[in-house]
Amino acid sequence: MLIWQILIDGFAISSLYALGATGFTLIFGVTGVLNLSHGAIMVAAAVAAWAASGNFGAGAYLAAAFGVVVALLLALATYYLVVRRLQLSRAVREEEKEIFILTATLLWGIMIQEAIAYLFTNNAKTVLPIVDGVVTILGVRTPANEIFTALVCWATIGGLWLFVNRTLAGKAVLAASMNPRGVTLLGIELSTVYVGVWAIYGALAGVAGVLLGMFLGVSSYSAGPLTASAFSIVVLGGLGSVSGSLIAAYVVGYLETLTAYLVSPAYRAIPALLLLVVVMYVRPRGLMGRR
Repeated sequence: MLIWQILIDGFAISSLYALGATGFTLIFGVTGVLNLSHGAIMVAAAVAAWAASGNFGAGAYLAAAFGVVVALLLALATYYLVVRRLQLSRAVREEEKEIFILTATLLWGIMIQEAIAYLFTNNAKTVLPIVDGVVTILGVRTPANEIFTALVCWATIGGLWLFVNRTLAGKAVLAASMNPRGVTLLGIELSTVYVGVWAIYGALAGVAGVLLGMFLGVSSYSAGPLTASAFSIVVLGGLGSVSGSLIAAYVVGYLETLTAYLVSPAYRAIPALLLLVVVMYVRPRGLMGRR
């Protein structure tokens, strides 16, 4: 019975990690930016959904949509107010801009985290679930919302795959990740592609954040661990590799679930971090990294 419980719970949390890491990887693969405000944006989405339902009486669907919109707006604000300004700055040398942007997104994330704590306290918030009830799978009673979470995560990832591979706009995004200069020579405005990618990222982070709030609940303290998990997953899978990130998300998710059930929830992150250290020594470019 325990093994089925671990398999089911691990699948749900891994699906959430996969969705969050997909957006994180998309940003790096296309724009070359490691966005360290990622966890704060996810938490902001969940808290916004919680506030919409609890303080303003919005229904579960409307509250979830509001949370996603907040994450999208914060992602665009991150691009325009932080990343883009540094990219265009003449005061920072070109070879130093990457580390400046990395540091700036980290500080921006801390600002978002502190604003959430100030406005809504540090107490954990649970978003109103869209699906209620319990289902029995392989003899294990499982919240229906847990199954819903995994299904929505994979439906969203599938939708992103169709967008990238089946639409002209998606192919422009794919081309920008491979050869930005070539995209410019074709007459496509690269800055427009980047804005679109940040908007897609915001929507993905918003969906992941709201679902996490429904599944486990979040607080302002969750921002750091969420960013660390996403960073660990994309490094383990290989920077810039979406397929590698998806595989790594399930490796990390199941390692954490096994540790939580068999050892203690307090140590759930340690095995994944140890694995990351080993991979960085043995295969620095990750499982399927291109760079």
